[in-house]
Amino acid sequence: MQRKIWQLGLAIALGLLAAATGYADDGFKSIFDGKTLEGWDGKPEFWSVKDGALTGQTTAENPTKGNTFIIYKPSQVGDFELRLKYKIIGGNSGIQYRSEDKGDHVVGGYQADFEAGDTFSGILYEERGRGILCKRGQKVVIGEDGKITETSGPNTNEEIVKAIKKEDWNDYVIIAKGNHLIHKIDGLQTAEVIDNQKDKAKSSGILALQLHAGPPMKVQFKDIEIKELK
Repeated sequence: MQRKIWQLGLAIALGLLAAATGYADDGFKSIFDGKTLEGWDGKPEFWSVKDGALTGQTTAENPTKGNTFIIYKPSQVGDFELRLKYKIIGGNSGIQYRSEDKGDHVVGGYQADFEAGDTFSGILYEERGRGILCKRGQKVVIGEDGKITETSGPNTNEEIVKAIKKEDWNDYVIIAKGNHLIHKIDGLQTAEVIDNQKDKAKSSGILALQLHAGPPMKVQFKDIEIKELK
């Protein structure tokens, strides 16, 4: 009986510790509280919290002249797994990781892309860098000389497009460990890259969310959680 009471007390203590630190039992930490932009830095004319979601929006009256980002400021990311939900109406967006703050809310680096259309969601794009590194449904190895070798991934382009819910919430997962990068949408692997180009590959950098220049659009993010990988 005493052992059971001790185990119960330990479980409660661990639960309280996880709640206090923001970490769940599985090692993931919530980095968006669903109420404020605490910890995030973006231009206030474009970024806010609406309906419990981190929201970026442009209109015909309030466009952005170039791609603008909201940056997660507390820390940089190295080896990690990121989970979040996104919804997009019009336009294009993405999740920047291991990226560089260029100033004035402009970011360059790896991007897990997604959009309202059917072409770019799930790809790996390098913003202000090498451009498209891996198309949807592919596995790519980038050589030291920058040459890209493409093979088919476990899920086809058609399967992925069919699974993505338009103007609704979708799950996005990014896993980065060493030079091995993986994107998943709604449980399907969309892109996998092994980046051996040492003068271009990044092992750490900032995390940010994109609001793309162009026609009016709205993008939302929620349930944003990250776990450091050892």
